[in-house]
Amino acid sequence: MSPINDNVSEILLDKVADWLMRTSLSDETLETIVRGFCERLAAAGLPLMRVHLSFSMLHPLYDALGFTWLRGQGVEVSGLRHEELALNPERFLHSPYYYLLSNNLDHVRRRIDPALPSEFPIFDELKEQGATDYIAFMQPLGAESEHGMVGSWTTDRQGGFSDDVIAALLRLQNHLAIAAKVAVLGKLADNMLTTYLGANAGRRVMSGQVRRGDGETVRAVLVMADMRQSTMLAEKEGRQAYIESLNGFFDAIATPFNRNGGQILSFIGDGFIGVYPCGRHKEPSEMASREAFAAVGAATARMAALNAERKRQGRDPIGYGIALHVGNVMFGNVGLRDRLTFSVFGSAVNEVQRLQNLTKKYAHSVVASEAFVNYCGGEWQTLGQEKLRGVRQKFTVLYPRDTALAAIAQERAYDATEDGLSEAEHVMLLYRNKKRPPGPRGLIDKMLQ
Repeated sequence: MSPINDNVSEILLDKVADWLMRTSLSDETLETIVRGFCERLAAAGLPLMRVHLSFSMLHPLYDALGFTWLRGQGVEVSGLRHEELALNPERFLHSPYYYLLSNNLDHVRRRIDPALPSEFPIFDELKEQGATDYIAFMQPLGAESEHGMVGSWTTDRQGGFSDDVIAALLRLQNHLAIAAKVAVLGKLADNMLTTYLGANAGRRVMSGQVRRGDGETVRAVLVMADMRQSTMLAEKEGRQAYIESLNGFFDAIATPFNRNGGQILSFIGDGFIGVYPCGRHKEPSEMASREAFAAVGAATARMAALNAERKRQGRDPIGYGIALHVGNVMFGNVGLRDRLTFSVFGSAVNEVQRLQNLTKKYAHSVVASEAFVNYCGGEWQTLGQEKLRGVRQKFTVLYPRDTALAAIAQERAYDATEDGLSEAEHVMLLYRNKKRPPGPRGLIDKMLQ
């Protein structure tokens, strides 16, 4: 049977190409670009049943971001995490994309015949959907770039793709690559700023706060936490085991403070500082203080669970100290003219750091200033008054009753599907559909189609 001759409209193809160029200059997301591109191809009359596009990403959690468009169903988005490919390497080794890589090819085309054995595992699924023709491609996003775009075009048209349609797809593939590269580079910058600075600070830098001294004075609830006896633990466990312990510690104790208005600004050695910006009025200060205290309850429960697991493994428990305070801070850039850090500074930061050190003196894991307790409310007991180094007035130091912490921990039970996710991962989840993500095998299957 001879291929069908499709009369592809050059005018409509030009409109798709023009839309891609305009979109590349409008700061649109990859999802918007892929969805708009596929729908416009279908509207132009190209006989596409399915389009899959995957983009490699420089991201601490993900290797790639994938989009699958199905005619009449829209786009499904999925992210491939670093560890997931290792769970099923055979799937990759038998994928069309591995065939392209190993043979140094730009394209591979295969007719799909239900009567013949499938050359690639994905063809079994495509046969069930009525596919007749398949083209996979690979497009680097720059001569020296490690990032690129891979994808596939699938049709269920009798006779498969005509030469006119193939020519149209190859032509528009280059325009898509340009628009995708702009979006990928923008997303890479956003990923890195979010990962290393935090979401709020990253947005501020992206919006133009890049000069030394740029920033503002804000009122915030401050959280300072630190690991206890970390030097002894590092010497006992060794380098790699200690790094794993440190990451487990941060997953357990820091995660609750990175939600519900809280932001982890800096990891300092084996500790961190977080803030809950709240404004200067009583009501927002009370709300921020209560959110911070709820996070303390969750953090203490998570640390108890972590230490119980370490005990089962025959490992030493991890001690910690958390301090809570309220005050005005400078939120902005300091450092060298060409090497800056974006964080919080000021007397309130020094005060919460001194308070955190008092958890060692009083042998309580959680302490707070009187200013924090006045906003937070609840059951607290006074430990004493302390003259903090470098601070004129004495500070009343308090600690929460264990029953109060237990109650707030039970009240603030986090969704298990989000438990332990980092800030960067929550950003990536914005690209996911509302459907629950598939399991590891399902993700890999989608990324290798």
